[in-house]
Amino acid sequence: MTNGFCARKIVYMIFIDLIEKRVHLIFKKACSGDRRVSFVVDKDRIKAAVREILEAIGEDPDREGLVETPDRVARMYEEIFAGLHMDPRDVVKVFKEENHEEMVMVKDIPLYSICEHHLLPFVGSASVVYLPRKGKVMGLSKLARIVDIVAKKPQLQERLSSQVADIIMEAIDPLGVAVVIEAEHLCMTMRGIKKPGAKTVTSALRGVIKTDSKTRAEVMSLIKGI
Repeated sequence: MTNGFCARKIVYMIFIDLIEKRVHLIFKKACSGDRRVSFVVDKDRIKAAVREILEAIGEDPDREGLVETPDRVARMYEEIFAGLHMDPRDVVKVFKEENHEEMVMVKDIPLYSICEHHLLPFVGSASVVYLPRKGKVMGLSKLARIVDIVAKKPQLQERLSSQVADIIMEAIDPLGVAVVIEAEHLCMTMRGIKKPGAKTVTSALRGVIKTDSKTRAEVMSLIKGI
């Protein structure tokens, strides 16, 4: 048996092993109800659709400036809609800090998302506050990651605020959560009413931050920087 044949056999065995492990992982996730294995972005369909749109508006998709546009859009969609195929709960890391039961806040987390009504971006920032229960806290960067993942899909700003709050409530069972998002919607900036600079503010309040007026006032004061 030649060395070349042995090398090819080893590579083949490694390849088969990797495939078997990948298939096992897919079945494991599918059986656990993980919807992320059920679909990946179909870039070929996106490219065909973009060509069709360009033709429908009277453009020539084969001219120099547009010939690569369908591929660019397909790759962009794969990136900006990645949250459709991710579970934000997977990024949560919980710590136990016995002596910490004070408010935790991460302000001005930059975000972008795509409004599901017109498929135009809205861009702004989120502030996330929670009040730990019995010292159960989350890594600060994970709050930003949750916002990022939930935003990377066709969204409504109102729903985005609520989903982030609900994920945090489920993950660490805090006494309360507040999520406040301020964003500019390009569907109001460049079409329709055409009001550039107009900001939309949404909030989602949970637990004592919703039910206790003093706690709620303290949270809003911190977010506003008063």
